[in-house]
Amino acid sequence: MGAGGERDGGGSSVPDEAWEQFLRDSVDGVADAPREPSARARAVAERLRDQPAGTQGWRTHTPPPPRRRKGWYVVGLLAAVALLVVAFDPWRMIGSSTDEGTPGPPLALESDRPTEAPPMEPDRRGTLDEPFRGSPAALWADGAAGISVPAARATGWMNQAQVEKALRQTRDFLAASSLDAAVLRGERPARAIALINPHQRDIKDYLAAAFRTPSEENDPLLLFSRYRTDHARLVGDVVKTRGRITYREGKRGAVQVATDVTYVYPFVAAEAGSDEVVRTIVRREIVVNWDDPAKIVTQPGTFSIVSYKLDMTNGGCDNHTGYLAPEFDEDGNATGPETGEAVDPYDRSKAIADGTPATDDGCRTATRS
Repeated sequence: MGAGGERDGGGSSVPDEAWEQFLRDSVDGVADAPREPSARARAVAERLRDQPAGTQGWRTHTPPPPRRRKGWYVVGLLAAVALLVVAFDPWRMIGSSTDEGTPGPPLALESDRPTEAPPMEPDRRGTLDEPFRGSPAALWADGAAGISVPAARATGWMNQAQVEKALRQTRDFLAASSLDAAVLRGERPARAIALINPHQRDIKDYLAAAFRTPSEENDPLLLFSRYRTDHARLVGDVVKTRGRITYREGKRGAVQVATDVTYVYPFVAAEAGSDEVVRTIVRREIVVNWDDPAKIVTQPGTFSIVSYKLDMTNGGCDNHTGYLAPEFDEDGNATGPETGEAVDPYDRSKAIADGTPATDDGCRTATRS
C-alpha cells in the first residue's frame, strides 16, 4: 500500500496477511467480511499486474483518482436528470420559480410553432418589482431578444447577405413598432414607417387615416403598440416577447418574411401611487415582401406589407381609439365584460386565424393574464 491508503501500482493487489485474515474472518462469520474475489477477477488482476506500465487495451480507460470518482458520478447523474427535465418539461416548469415567485432560467428561443400552450402558472399577481410574476412571460426574453431570426440563405432575387439584411431590418421594424419607448407613449412610429414601401398605396392610405381618425378598419394597433400616458403607466422598461421570423420565396421572386410575435406589457393605472399591476398581451402576425425592384415599384431598403392580424387581451374591449386601454377595477385587476369565447392569450400553438380570430362579436374572456 502506498502513502495515504492508495494502492501501489507495482505490488500484489491482495497482500498475504490480508488474505489470511480474510479466510479467518470468513470462517468465523464476521458480518462485514469482504467477499472473496471470483476466479475471473483474480485472473484479470494477475494479468494486469504482469502487464508493462502504460500499456492500455483498445477498450480500456484510466479511471480518475479515487478522491474524484464520487464527483464524476454526481456530474453524470446531474447531466442525466437535466436531459430528463428537457425531455419531459420543455416549458421549464420544474423549478421555474421559488415560493417567492423568482423566475427560473429563460426559455430557449422559439424556432418553430409550439405544439401546445405553456402550462398554467401558480396564481400569483404581478408586482412593481416583479411585473411578470405568475405569467409564462416571466421566462421569456426581454424586448427584441425574444424574436428568433433564422440563418440566411440566398432566396428569390436576393443573395445570402441581402437576405440577412432583410431579416435584420424586419426585426428592426418589429422593435420600432411595438417596443420603442417613445412610440409606446404615443409618439408617431416614424422609424417603423420609414421601412414600409411608400409606393404601396393601400398601406399609405391606411397609415394616414389610422393616425388622423382611428377606426376599426384603420386602427394603428394593427401594426403598432401605443398607450395613453394619462390612462396607464408601463411598469419598468421591459416588455417580454416570444416569437419567430420565417421566410421563403414569394411571388415574382420576392423574399417573403412572416413574423409571429407575442408582446406582454405590464401596466399600472396612471394615477400617482397606483401599484396594482395588470398585463396587456398583444400578438401580431405580419407578413411582408422584400420585392425585386426590377419587377415591383419599391423604395430601396423598404418592404411591402402583405397581411397583418392582431389578437389582444386587456387592451380595451371593442376599443378603436388607436391606443391600448388596459382596464382596472378598484383592486387594480384587469376587468371587462366576460362574454364570448374563452381564450388563452399565451397559446401560440395555433395561428391567429385558426384559433384566435382578430375580431368577433363581443368581448372574449381570457383564461389568464
